[in-house]
Parts: sequence; structure tokens; C-alpha cells
Amino acid sequence: MSAPKVSVNRRSLFLFAVALAIIALDQISKALVRRYLPLNTSWDPIPGLGQIVTFTHVHNTGAAFGLFPGLGTVFLAVAMVVVLLIIAYSGQLARATPLLRIAFGLQLGGAAGNLIDRLTQGYVTDFIDFRVWAVFNVADSAVVIGTVLLAYYALFTESGQEDFLASRSESRRSDEPNESWSEGHGE
Repeated sequence: MSAPKVSVNRRSLFLFAVALAIIALDQISKALVRRYLPLNTSWDPIPGLGQIVTFTHVHNTGAAFGLFPGLGTVFLAVAMVVVLLIIAYSGQLARATPLLRIAFGLQLGGAAGNLIDRLTQGYVTDFIDFRVWAVFNVADSAVVIGTVLLAYYALFTESGQEDFLASRSESRRSDEPNESWSEGHGE
């Protein structure tokens, strides 16, 4: 009886290991940028590719990729909710496919990485600059990749489509009045 519990715990640990790896990579990279690259300056880490990608140190008070600047408090609350929900459901996610555990681990790590910045700095440090898009960081990338994996799961895997159909039929059943409700309401 205890073997499934051990398996579920190992699977939960995998989700958290992915999240911790993202948090570590995100926080270390941001600390290096803050230490060695002055604010609002750029550095070409790969000579010859400066026209394509550089590191540009900026402070972001909005959402990922610099969207909605100045709404840091809103995104602080959103990040807290995301982190708490994923942690709260981690036991159920442990029984999910490896793809879903990776996706949620990436999202947890990304949300937590930017949450740490907002709590400790009041803003998020961004630095990856492809010149044709907003400057972003490792945490933003993890959230986006996790979201793409979730979309892939939902749209292109048999399990994801079955989950979607099951939730729709369950939703329809809950919308239908049951006999005990209608009997008590004169219908």
C-alpha cells in the first residue's frame, strides 16, 4: 500500500526539482546581471551576434516581457496565487503525465523566480534582449515554455483531449437541475 505513495512523492519531487532548477538558474543569472552590467546598458555575450541577441539590464515593474508597466502589485498578487495553486495541487499533479509535471514545474519555477524579485527588489530584473521583442529573463521563458507545453498537451495528446471532454461533460451535468432541486422549486 505504501509503494504508490512513494511513487507519488517521487513524482511530486520531480515537479519541484524542475521548479527549483528554474529558480536557481533565474536568480543566479539575474544576480550576475545586477552585479556586472550597469542598469540600462547592453553587453554582447556572443561576439558577432550583437545585432540578434544581447544582454540589456532593465528593471521591469510590469508583466512578462515588459507588458503593463507599473502594475507590479497586481503581478505580485498573481504570481503568489499561481505559486500557491500549483503547490496546493502538486499532489494531484504528481499523478499527471511527465509532460504536465514538467509544464507545471516550469510555470512554478518561473512564477516563483519573478516573485522573489518583486518581493526583494520591488521590480523584476530582465536582461535577454533579442532586439525585436521586449527584454525578458529566464523566469519569463520558463512560464512561456510551460504554457506552450500545457497547450500542446491539451490540443495534441489523447489524454489532454480526454481530460477536456470529461470536464465539459461534467460541467454540463452540473448545469442541469437535478430532481430534488426541481421538486422543491415547483418545476
